[in-house]
Amino acid sequence: MVRQIATQAEFESLVTNADPNKLVVVDFWATWCGPCLYIAPFIDELSTEFSDVLFFKVDVDKNEETSAAQGITCMPTFKFFKAGKELTDDKLEGASKDKLRATVEKHK
Repeated sequence: MVRQIATQAEFESLVTNADPNKLVVVDFWATWCGPCLYIAPFIDELSTEFSDVLFFKVDVDKNEETSAAQGITCMPTFKFFKAGKELTDDKLEGASKDKLRATVEKHK
């Protein structure tokens, strides 16, 4: 299941305080973004397939504070976290199913 994050406080609580052994995937998206809508069903599939991974979404228009704090400049952008820290080498911009799956598999 993919959970929507509505506020910066919720982001900090859910992402930075997540179980340190679990991979956290955050999808920064927008309702008007075609590639975001294209990849959304695939993210749902991954969340079912990788039940040990936490999947979250941040609507960049409804949660501008978190989007700005995370330096989001294009959508979709996927950020990966483990033990409360961003895995900065693996940020993914764009709707590549193959790259998204590979990054989840790499860190799960």
